[in-house]
Amino acid sequence: MSLVLSETAAFLQDQTQRFAREKTPTSHFRSVRDSENPECFDREIWKQMAEQGLSGILIPEEYGGSNFGLSGIGVVLQELGRTLTPSPLFATAVLGVSLITKLGSDEQKKKYLPEIANGNLTCCFAFEEGPRHNPNVSEVTAEKNGDKFLINGKKFFVVDGSFADVIIIAAKSSKGSSLFLVDKNSEGLEIKEAKMVDSRNSANMIFTNVEINSENILGEIDNAQDTIEEVLDIARAAISAEMLGGALEAFEITINYLKEREQFGVKIGSFQALQHRAANMFTELELCKSCVLESLSCFEEKSNDVPRIVSLAKAKVGETFHLISNEGVQMHGGVGVTDEYDIGLYLKRARVAEQIFGNSEFHRNRYAELTGY
Repeated sequence: MSLVLSETAAFLQDQTQRFAREKTPTSHFRSVRDSENPECFDREIWKQMAEQGLSGILIPEEYGGSNFGLSGIGVVLQELGRTLTPSPLFATAVLGVSLITKLGSDEQKKKYLPEIANGNLTCCFAFEEGPRHNPNVSEVTAEKNGDKFLINGKKFFVVDGSFADVIIIAAKSSKGSSLFLVDKNSEGLEIKEAKMVDSRNSANMIFTNVEINSENILGEIDNAQDTIEEVLDIARAAISAEMLGGALEAFEITINYLKEREQFGVKIGSFQALQHRAANMFTELELCKSCVLESLSCFEEKSNDVPRIVSLAKAKVGETFHLISNEGVQMHGGVGVTDEYDIGLYLKRARVAEQIFGNSEFHRNRYAELTGY
C-alpha cells in the first residue's frame, strides 16, 4: 500500500486544518471547558462542521453524505485532534453512522443519516459494561415481550452519552447479540453525566424495562456480533488518527519550548540529553504515522488482516501519545502541569483516548493472539 495521502485526502486535511486553526484552536477548547457547558461542545461550531461536510464523510451520497471513506474521516480527526476540538464527530459520524449504514433498514437510514449529515442529530454507542474494555462480556439483556423488547442493565463510559439524541445499545438477546435504537427521553432510561478528566463528555446509563418497538431494532435480532466487531475496529482506527494528531501537536509544542526556554544562559534545546529524548519521540511518531495510515486504508482495501492491523495502530499510538505527553510535561518542568500551558491538556486527553475501546495493553495482547502467540 502507499504510505502517502491521496490528492483528495490531502485537500480534505488542508481544509480541516484551516478550519481547526481558525475556528477551534486550543483557546476554543478552553472556553467550552470553562463555560461548564454540560454538553462539552459548541453546537454552533458543530453546525459549521456539518456545513463543511465533516459529519457526512462516511454517509452514502443518497443520504446527504460524501461517502469519502475511513481515510477521509481519519485525516479530519487527526487535524481536530491537534487542537483538541470538542465535537460529537467520533461518536456520531463514526460510530453512529457506521452502525446505521451497515445494519439499518431503508426507513432507518432515511430517518437518521440525513439529519446527522446536516448536524441536526447526534448519537452514541452504549457498549461498555465495566471499568475495562471487554467486548466478549454483555450482561445487558433484551427480552422479547409480545412484539416488543425490554432492555435491562447498565452501560458505562458511553462517549457523548449524556447529550446524544439517539442511543444505539448493544444487548444480549435470546441467541446472540442485538442492537437497538433508543430515544434519550425513553421511559426507564436513566442517564448520569460522567465528565472525564479531559473535560469531554461521557455517561453511565441504567436501563430498567426500557421498551423497544420493532421499528427501532437495528439489523436482525441475535445477529449483530460480527457487525459490532467490525465497527469497533473502525472506531479504533478513527480514534487512533485523532490520538496521532494530539501526539504530533504535543511534540511540536515541546520542541518549540525547548527552543525558547533558557537555563544556565543557553537554550535548553542545546542539551544533548534532551535532544536524545526528542529524537526518540520523533522516531516513534514516524512509526505511528505509518501504522495509522495503514489501519485506515485496510478497510477500503478489504484486507483480511483488519483486526490485527487496527490493534497494532491502537497499541502503538496509545503508547506514543502517552510517552510524548509525559515527556512534554517533564521538559516543561513543574509549570507543565499548570493550566497556563497547553501541554497538560494533551496529557489528559492522551489518558482518556487510550482507554476508548481498549487500551494499549488490551491491543498488544489482541495483536499477539491474532498473530499466533
